[in-house]
Amino acid sequence: MSEAAPLGDRARDYFLGLQDRICAAVEALDGAGKFHEDAWKRPGGGGGRTRVMAGGALFEKAGIGFSDVHGELRPEMARALPGEGVAFRAAGVSLIFHPRSPRVPTVHANVRHIQRGGHSWFGGGTDLTPHYVVPADATHFHRTLRAACDRHDRGFYPRFKRWCDEYFFLPHRNEPRGVGGIFFDYLGAGAEATAGQPPPEASSPREGDPEALFAFLRAVGDAVLEAYLPIVERRRHDAWGERERNWQLLRRGRYVEFNLLYDRGTVFGLRTDGRVESILMSMPPEVRWAYAHAPEPGSAEAESLAAICARRDWASD
Repeated sequence: MSEAAPLGDRARDYFLGLQDRICAAVEALDGAGKFHEDAWKRPGGGGGRTRVMAGGALFEKAGIGFSDVHGELRPEMARALPGEGVAFRAAGVSLIFHPRSPRVPTVHANVRHIQRGGHSWFGGGTDLTPHYVVPADATHFHRTLRAACDRHDRGFYPRFKRWCDEYFFLPHRNEPRGVGGIFFDYLGAGAEATAGQPPPEASSPREGDPEALFAFLRAVGDAVLEAYLPIVERRRHDAWGERERNWQLLRRGRYVEFNLLYDRGTVFGLRTDGRVESILMSMPPEVRWAYAHAPEPGSAEAESLAAICARRDWASD
């Protein structure tokens, strides 16, 4: 599509292509599972296509959804979002891959473009949730993201890494969801539109250039496979048994708690009359809670939880 086309339309086309590329790569990696597409329309305007793989050789469940929805905001969402008026358009891609093996980390990613009145902005990021932390894997993930950020603004990675650490955190458990990654929101909305919702650090001059921000968003979307797939390849044959599976299911419980209590995408979708099946696509197929469970001191599980809670500067390790 020509650069003369509206930014919202070009973002939509990029998101559609990104969904296609990621699905093809993950199917090739899994070797057995296939994504099944569910195209849908939103009664209030727009629609999307949700793709889910279930019961693959590597992935117990993998979901990647595209949506491009528009309509009018409910009053509570209108009060919470930048911009003016009630008309909105939101397009993006969101993915969550739950591997079968407890040795292979879960990954989440999202890239989105939102318009409201005369304002539009970009948001997104990606984070890694290992059940058993392998430092080399966390370092690879973060260094890949740092390289993608540095090509656009060397201040982006440290800023968005800290934002991710703060965002993907369960305050009721006093622990992070995983080893983090990057997270950003409201990029390009303008200071006057984000009053009362400032990012954790001062903004970059690039945030006044929508085309520069769109290029950065594409760099983040394109980096997801490079950051994640080599980790899957390294861990796919690692041995595991009932103990490791039990720990995986317990840690998935933390994932569910975050997504239902704090995740902005979940809240936005449910409060804009989104499609529930697509919004809750991120839920793992199996999960477990145990009363007052704590890993045995000195165990691999305890060491992994300590590594997650340490919030290390993985890219510099």
